[in-house]
Formats: sequence, structure tokens, C-alpha cells
Amino acid sequence: MSLDVTRKGTQQSTPATAAHNGNGVAVLPSMGTTHRLRLNPNTEHKPESYEGLPLEFSPLLFSSLERYLPPPMLSLPRDSKFRYMRDIILRYSPEGERTRVQRHREYRQKIISHYQPLHRELYAMHASNFFVPSFLKAINENKEESFRSIMAEPSPGVFTFEMLQPHFCEFLLSEVENFEKWVHETKFRIMRPNTMNKFGAVLDDFGLETMLDKLMEDYIRPIAKVFFSDVGGSTLDSHHGFVVEYGIDRDVELGFHVDDSEVTLNVCLGKQFSGGDLFFRGVRCDKHVNTETQPDEILDYSHVPGRAVLHRGRHRHGARATTSGHRVNLLLWCRSSVFRELRKYQKDFSSWCGECQREKKERQRLSIAATKQELLKREGKPAT
Repeated sequence: MSLDVTRKGTQQSTPATAAHNGNGVAVLPSMGTTHRLRLNPNTEHKPESYEGLPLEFSPLLFSSLERYLPPPMLSLPRDSKFRYMRDIILRYSPEGERTRVQRHREYRQKIISHYQPLHRELYAMHASNFFVPSFLKAINENKEESFRSIMAEPSPGVFTFEMLQPHFCEFLLSEVENFEKWVHETKFRIMRPNTMNKFGAVLDDFGLETMLDKLMEDYIRPIAKVFFSDVGGSTLDSHHGFVVEYGIDRDVELGFHVDDSEVTLNVCLGKQFSGGDLFFRGVRCDKHVNTETQPDEILDYSHVPGRAVLHRGRHRHGARATTSGHRVNLLLWCRSSVFRELRKYQKDFSSWCGECQREKKERQRLSIAATKQELLKREGKPAT
């Protein structure tokens, strides 16, 4: 079965390309040798927090990037490291992209300055009020065996677990409804979550960005570091947080696609509904995104309110029709700028792409067979 997979996401500008100088350092264009980053991070270095600084980019981006600074810079004051990294990012980011980011910032600020939140307690992280005890216990222990003790893995790379408390789901649902009511009354034109969903709202756009940053950094990244290190799980530094709505008068289903993320968190918030199952069909790189699905890659999953699904963004999936009622899901697309940059120079994705793995095994099989034939030929034995 060969399927046409859509890349689900917002429009992305293509950044400038970095070059290599042969000694493990990436040299960015138009910088000579004055500003450069190491290709491999200093994993023992603990980066500083860049919260509170006047930033054009996410504080998590600077914390993630700090591990890639040249060794002599790691001991410098935070302001010096910040200026160094900011200069790299500004030169690296195309002017058109910076303009888009600035316009989006102004759009968000316009919403936040006029919209009055219904449940202000949602806008800061209150872990004990948001998460079920079993999830918090596993996060606090921060061990693979603790994570696995609360999870099911119905298919390789797809993890499900109880996560959100019912009253948090109710509060978030009512907050989204309140925001949509404000949008309707003010006739404010909002951006929808992505190119495939016509209903739903971007949570970051009306003030929940800081809380969702904490969700990614403190609660999703520790899990992703263990289970998704091959796709940048340990260096997640930005996110896109939103809700999607399905029902007879909403989006009904969602076509086969991959997400614009390294790691995706998908949690059903409610309400009453029938249908809407997720279906998964294997992880693929760009080259193999439309290749056939193998029998062991097929998974159908039924949503349960409060229960999370965590998977690679490149895991092909879709949503079947919601046949009755109204279903709302929280989505957090977690991204790694470091992984995205390094991926440009990779040719082998067999650590996570199912088709790359199969091609690699086939090459190895053919190589072994050829070697065996050559040995038999030298010994004068008939080839088998």
C-alpha cells in the first residue's frame, strides 16, 4: 500500500546553508571564522537559563544552542554567550523569516492585549493541578523504568499513558470556548493551527505559550530524551501548541500526514464523541514518506479523555471520521532546531526511518551473500 502523505504544518522558510571546515565545526555563511558552533554538543555542560532577557527568539533555543558553543566560550558571562549566539541566529535567519516572526509577534500581542482569560490559573504551570499523580511520580523519578511503568507501547515508537486530570481538561475546554466566543463577538480574524485543520485555535497566540514551554521543557523533554534521542528528543527547544476540534459541524476527519515536529504530544480533552480513531502507518524520512506500509507498522488507536499519545513527528498517521458528538484534542508539536540543522548533512536515517532500516538490512544481506559466494568460489565448492 503506497500512500500520498501530506506534510502537516505551517509554511516554513528555508534557512541559509552552513558549511563545514572538516574539524567538527559548522561555519555559517558570511561569518568567516569569527562565529561558529561545534557540530557535537558538550553533553556534560549545563546551560544557563535565558529567561528574562529581551529576546526575539525562544529562551529555550539559546539554552539548547549553548552546548554547541566553542569550549572557551562556555565559561564566559551569560550576556557574552547571548550576544554571540544572537549574532549567529540573526545572520543565519533570513530577513523574510525575521519579518514573519515580527509580524506574528505583533499579531499575538494584539490578541493578548484585548482578550480577557477565563481561567488565569491555566496560564502558569501548576503541575499538581494539571497532571495525574502517576505521571508526576514518573517525571520526578526521571528513569526509563519509571516512564515505562506508566506507559503502553502498542506499536514501536507510539507511547500512551494517563496524563491530564479531568478538571484541567474541563478548564482548558472552557478557556478555548471563551476565546472562540471572543473571536466571534469581535470578528477578529485568527490563524488556525495548521494547513489541514479549519477548526481549532493556537494556544500560544492567546497567552498560553509560557505554560506550554514549561510543559515541553520539564515534562515532555525528559521522556523524549529517553525514547526519541534519535530525532533530537534531548534538544527540544521550541513548540507549536494548539487544539483541534472534530465533529459534524467541525473538521470531521484528518488525512494521512506527518507533523512539522520532532516529537508530538496528542491528548484528548473530551467531550462526548464516537469514532475519530488515530491510525499509524510507520516512521519515514522525506525520501520514503510515500512508501508502502508493512504489516507490523499498522496501529489503530481510540482516544480516551486525559490519555496522551506521544510519537515521532515523522510517524505517518491520520484521524478517522468522528461520527457523532464533539472531540477536542490538545496537540504540542515539539521541535529541535539543532536536530533540524544537523539533519541537512545526514544521508542515513536508518536509526528511525523504517524504510531506511529495511534498505540497510537488504544491503547487508546482499553483501553477506556475495561474500559467501566468493568464499565458496575460492574453495572450489558449488555456489548455493
